[in-house]
Amino acid sequence: MAFVRPYEDFDRADVYDVCVRTADGGGDARGQYSDDHLMPDVYAGSYLHLEPELAFVLDDGNRAVGYVLGTADTRRWAGEYRRRWLPMVAPRYPRSDVPRTRQERLVDTLHHPERAVHEGLADYPAHLHIDLLPEHQGHGHGRALLRTFLAALAERGVPAVHLGMASSNVRARGFYDRLGFHELPVTEPGVTFLGIESGAVL
Repeated sequence: MAFVRPYEDFDRADVYDVCVRTADGGGDARGQYSDDHLMPDVYAGSYLHLEPELAFVLDDGNRAVGYVLGTADTRRWAGEYRRRWLPMVAPRYPRSDVPRTRQERLVDTLHHPERAVHEGLADYPAHLHIDLLPEHQGHGHGRALLRTFLAALAERGVPAVHLGMASSNVRARGFYDRLGFHELPVTEPGVTFLGIESGAVL
């Protein structure tokens, strides 16, 4: 039976694998970019490097098949990302002056962590990312991962957390709505921001 546990260093390859295999609207994005590490370097690696204590995995008995990770303080994370994470990954992904392709836009995101900081989200300082391999979805594992993450935030005195999701992802929105997330008043084209208090009962 799959169970939630804290992230360990040996889980990194599995987390990267889950990230890229769920990165295309929940589907497999392997082979869509010049390097399959690009997507997880943008959306997973910095958290594992900077705040591993806020990373948790779903273990099926053999490997990590899902995860939740994030930061307790988005503004602080952006600064630490630029200081400690970007120098490690930037040389592999040179930036274009005018990003036009999907890859160029993703690389541009990698080079600009400050874009994750939104003034309208001051009451929701933490943010998270969660992913599960498709065969492990729909069994309550996502709820268990989020419950673990929220408890870790509450222990640290963090009041609330937010996430950004593609507005077109109806299935994901239904999942978050069922857990009690609510929409936040932040505007970004194609993105919906949702939030929840760390003390919420899921």
